[in-house]
Amino acid sequence: MTQTITPRVRTLMLLILAVTGMLLAGAGPASAHAALTGSDPAQGVVVDKAPTQVSLTFSEQVALSDASLRVLDPKGARVDTGKPTNVSGTTYAVPLHSGLADGTYTVTYQVVSADSHPVAGAYTFSVGAPSQTTVTAVGQEVGGGVVGWLYGLGRYLSYAGFIVLVGGATFVLACWQRGSGARPVQRLVVSGWLSLTVATLLLLLLRGSYTSSGKVSDVFDLTLLGQVLQTKTGAALVSRLLLLAAAALFVAVLFGAYDKREDQEKRDLTFGLAIGGAVVSAGLAATWAMAEHASTGLQAGIAMPVDVIHLLAVAAWLGGLCALLVALYRSDTPIEASAVHRFSRLAFGSVVALVATGVYQSWRQLGSWSAFTDTRYGQLLLAKIALVAVLVGIAFFSRRWTGRLAETATGAKVTTESEAGASKTTASKTTASKATASKTGAPKTGAPKVTASKTTASKAGGSEVAGSARAAQLARQRVAVDTARQKRQRDADPDRFGLRRSVLAEAAVAVVLLAVTTVLTQTEPGRTEEDAKAAKASASSSASSSASASASGSDPSAGALTLTMPFDTGSKDGKGVLSVDLDPARVGGNEMHVYVQRPNGRAFDVPEVKVAFTLTAKKIGPLPVVPDHITTGHWSANGVQIPMAGDWKVAVTVRTSDIDQVTVSKNAQIG
Repeated sequence: MTQTITPRVRTLMLLILAVTGMLLAGAGPASAHAALTGSDPAQGVVVDKAPTQVSLTFSEQVALSDASLRVLDPKGARVDTGKPTNVSGTTYAVPLHSGLADGTYTVTYQVVSADSHPVAGAYTFSVGAPSQTTVTAVGQEVGGGVVGWLYGLGRYLSYAGFIVLVGGATFVLACWQRGSGARPVQRLVVSGWLSLTVATLLLLLLRGSYTSSGKVSDVFDLTLLGQVLQTKTGAALVSRLLLLAAAALFVAVLFGAYDKREDQEKRDLTFGLAIGGAVVSAGLAATWAMAEHASTGLQAGIAMPVDVIHLLAVAAWLGGLCALLVALYRSDTPIEASAVHRFSRLAFGSVVALVATGVYQSWRQLGSWSAFTDTRYGQLLLAKIALVAVLVGIAFFSRRWTGRLAETATGAKVTTESEAGASKTTASKTTASKATASKTGAPKTGAPKVTASKTTASKAGGSEVAGSARAAQLARQRVAVDTARQKRQRDADPDRFGLRRSVLAEAAVAVVLLAVTTVLTQTEPGRTEEDAKAAKASASSSASSSASASASGSDPSAGALTLTMPFDTGSKDGKGVLSVDLDPARVGGNEMHVYVQRPNGRAFDVPEVKVAFTLTAKKIGPLPVVPDHITTGHWSANGVQIPMAGDWKVAVTVRTSDIDQVTVSKNAQIG
């Protein structure tokens, strides 16, 4: 019997695909997950003396190539020399040619953040006085274009394939073991494996071009591919391919040897498949956790296993939902109410795990309530939360249909048994009547009966072959009729029909939810975005101060020094920006002021602030300074002695509670 999809269902699926496509197309280039939080020289500043190097500070560690940091003169010629190096922590520098002429210089950078996303940008500074520049490309865009779109599509397909593969196999093992012989379910799980495998290969090929030139012609560049294999992301993708080979063996056993076993043998094999499947599934989830958001930033050691649990919970829920949808709509083998009820319990547990891990991840990536509305990451997260709420609401109705389905199945079983008993009684009575009639009528029909038997015997030999073929044909027809009748009875059940519709609605929302999640993983986290805003504000302030000093004709070496550093202790209200003012920033006595502000610019107090000065080149320090608290968010110290001129490291320790503190630092030329 040919199965068809109703026009309404087809229209709904087309709308879902259209929405998903718009979400992926509108994602744009991947947002930087590491932000530039400081630079020396600072953005827009005018320095009196040409610097010997340019240093950039990011919010997290980044990966560099030989051309990651470039400095261009007003004519567009490169003035940097040598390879960029990691100076300290998250600060990277590139040396410059000596004796740079006056004018405006452009600094461009293109790096890869610790969570695998490309980061690029540019800014200018001037030596002596600003000038005209021929450098038109003041910024670089990575992660965009055709390569960026294909990379985003590959990420979506990889997530979808993982969910269908893991969730479908979990549904068969934990909820509906008879489903291992259902062709539609088999095709679903195998399609998940194929999607994940193809998407992983696509990401591996695109990775080099995605993080560098963005050109389609570089996709098959073996040199770039070799460089990718040496990175954390490349290792994760290769590990995923190896785990997919093990997953292929698991799928072959699940739909091969496992399906052919008897029920008792299946129980013995189920445990082994469950252990092996759990290990492979956790390994696949870890290839994301160890290479993306969870692998860097705050509490990475906790965030990675939490991310694995989060991904497995999503797969068990949404992937199982897809398998249930296929079983309800496409499978000839009717799914039992007990299997639907088992999946309902599995989905409930997955949602609980999803909420718990999601709350932790939201706190870790946002850090404040205001980030929900002030950052793009927070806004996308609100959209994701809304979709999850809709999904849970629809699931509530699905659970109600599941309960009714179980009650209907119990009632139908009792009715069937009663009808079977009545049929047996009727059949017995009919047999007895026929036996009595044959005994009564035997003397009257004896002679004709013998004649008929002889005639039948003479014809039996010639029609034996035709009779067996006809019997086989009739048997196949009876099976087809019985299957069609069972399907009609199944589809006529209003409870099963209601469950099918609600599960279809869940799957529709899940497809859009997965698209939003894919865009979310390519978006700069709220914490990083707020840090970047604070750093840009401080850079603008420093540039304005420098411009004012130059305009007044004062000596820059005798002017006040201002250093701005974002901090995050990891606790509640532990995030902010501190500024250190040193006046006149020369050898001898200086006046120091420390200001502590929230990311929104509002001053606030912390229990303790300490400052230390270190001149690493001369092995002097650290020289500790404990400033006095003046007013809200303001500390001050007089007579801060700087013994000699040099590149001093200014380290500030901020304590926001009895146990939460952090030390941030910055280098500055003093004297």
